[in-house]
Amino acid sequence: MARKKMHFEISERKILLRFFDAVFVFTGLYLLHFFFDNSYYILDWHYFYRPILLFAYIFIFGVIFEMYNLQVSSNQIQILRSVILTVTSSVILYLFTPILSPELPKKRLVILFFYFVVLLILLFWRIFYAVFLASHRFSQNVVLICERSQAEGLVTGLENVDPHYNIIGFVNSDSTFDENNEFNYVKEIKKHDLENFVLHHNVSEIVIAAQKTDGITADLYQQLLHLLESGNIIKEYTHVYESKTQRIPVHYIERDFYRFFPFSRSNSNKLYLILIRLIEFVLSFIGLVFCFVFIPFIFIGNLIANNGSLFYTQERVGKNGEVFKIYKFRTMIENTDVNGPFAQSNDRRVTPFGKFMRKSRLDELPQFFNVLIGDMGVIGPRPERPYFVAEIAKIMPFYETRHVIKPGLTGWAQVNYSYGESIDESLIKLQYDLYYIKHRSVFLDLSITFKTITTVLFYRGQ
Repeated sequence: MARKKMHFEISERKILLRFFDAVFVFTGLYLLHFFFDNSYYILDWHYFYRPILLFAYIFIFGVIFEMYNLQVSSNQIQILRSVILTVTSSVILYLFTPILSPELPKKRLVILFFYFVVLLILLFWRIFYAVFLASHRFSQNVVLICERSQAEGLVTGLENVDPHYNIIGFVNSDSTFDENNEFNYVKEIKKHDLENFVLHHNVSEIVIAAQKTDGITADLYQQLLHLLESGNIIKEYTHVYESKTQRIPVHYIERDFYRFFPFSRSNSNKLYLILIRLIEFVLSFIGLVFCFVFIPFIFIGNLIANNGSLFYTQERVGKNGEVFKIYKFRTMIENTDVNGPFAQSNDRRVTPFGKFMRKSRLDELPQFFNVLIGDMGVIGPRPERPYFVAEIAKIMPFYETRHVIKPGLTGWAQVNYSYGESIDESLIKLQYDLYYIKHRSVFLDLSITFKTITTVLFYRGQ
């Protein structure tokens, strides 16, 4: 067999980043302790919790400032911003954490040494990662088995998410077409040449996306069996798509949806649901306090810019399809309604003050009242208007599956995708929502929370 090309999966790259962040920071602290006789840098078993605390801050702020976003980690300019923000926030919080962190030194220059060592050593490692480990030297060569009509869409869908996932060829599994060389998007491999092609092109993975089994001949099946026995990885497309995009490919699996979609056990886990509800109570009270604090300023802005009532109510569809009233601060001029099922990202009815409110998410503060009374949760699919739900459900399969859980103030779709302005974009958001429903857990909720903070800090979205 040909020597396999080394590559890193998405999960492996994320673990690699976190592991070596800790290794390099610990190395930097050790060097400071070794070369400088200062108690502030001391690394002792009696104070083992100090570096752990620092690493915890770096990991938390690293998520908030996107240091573990693989697209950001592969861009040297974005690395600079994310590392500086992460290290600055982590060091400041570490310095002023009572009891657990060391006492502030009398010489403030010591703090600067501490800060710049952590900053420079992380920058060095992250730039090395971007230049070397995130390069195409470690790309993953893949072969698809699919119908020719699907090939272009499947290739672009996967490669756009992971640029290191390099689909170098496909086998046409549609028996109604004769194999030929007219298709040039990616190389078409003859069915009888698959095994030889895999062995001589450092192919690390074979993805079967064929929806029709009649095109998988006995010879092709035998070759796949030989490749599997030789240690080659063979995966089903829906699993690859879900792991790469963190979305459910409802457009691909269609009527077999429920066979591929086991609902998360957390949706019926009473301990999880009670814990989440308690957290929602606390957050809704905090959110409403902020709402009352901002009301005087929003009232003045609304009076000048929007010329309408301060609060805006609208019917939305909640859990189990029940309709409720959602509360928001006004962002549009009064007496307007949506012409068609989608508001536009540059909607002229939204005032300049309203745009600021939407970008900063201040317009959604009154929705904490909906959370308090149980109409909504903090995390879940965004609720839509009844008319739009009915219209979209006619076109889009499984759209109403979103209603098996409560809608939320923020969600997996909101932190991963922009404002939906069309049926196609709503389909993508539906895929994210279904992924959340399938994988719902405390860890995914925490991930959404951190990404929501990032979205607000960097002033993204509508």
